[in-house]
Amino acid sequence: MKKMLSFLLVGGLLALPAQAGNKEADRVENSGRVLKEILNIPDNIPQELLDKAECVIVIPSVLKFAIGFGGSYGRGVMTCRTGQHFTGPWSAPSMIALEGGSFGLQLGGDATDFVLLVMNQRGAESIMSSKVKLGAEAAAAAGPKGRDASAATDAAMRAEILTYSRSRGLFAGISLEGSTLRPDGDANQHLYGRKIKAQEIIREGKAAAPAPAKDLIALLNQKSPKNLSDPKSLQ
Repeated sequence: MKKMLSFLLVGGLLALPAQAGNKEADRVENSGRVLKEILNIPDNIPQELLDKAECVIVIPSVLKFAIGFGGSYGRGVMTCRTGQHFTGPWSAPSMIALEGGSFGLQLGGDATDFVLLVMNQRGAESIMSSKVKLGAEAAAAAGPKGRDASAATDAAMRAEILTYSRSRGLFAGISLEGSTLRPDGDANQHLYGRKIKAQEIIREGKAAAPAPAKDLIALLNQKSPKNLSDPKSLQ
């Protein structure tokens, strides 16, 4: 009996990292599905903005909770164009966390998917290195939809981060001011099997994209293979 209990205990402990890794892998895979569905919406993220984005953040199934005045909590992925000036193919994903208060009141009772476009190098580097409060430490705005080129150009000039949401089948730009973004170090460790920083994954290429991220990366490389930002910003 003691041997059996010891075997079960050891087996359970060995299974914990695998289970955690599976949870992160599912999140990465789900992020790819969410982005594909959103990019296939007729009145979706303007192609002009996607082509000028340095990074894309996908956070599926953000849930509202009610503690005091309420809040929201979500986990997802961040991928950026590789290369010193963000001109290469899309990187392996780094896990990221979204946390906030006031925007949770807009979500109703359903889970909401978020897509965020990071429009310049300063915003990208800030999110990869530390916790960033949107609206205070990084300029954020609800992203325009569809084919309005003038709105897309204006939005790209004003904000470091453009934010979109999908809930109950409805897709829209949404304000996330007051919420925070931060690298999820524990989730990266579970996904890649070792301690590794977001900067090392995205900018230094120290980790290959895991299998669950293949569809996400392939989709972005297909939909937006080249960074079309102002050439001066890419130097």
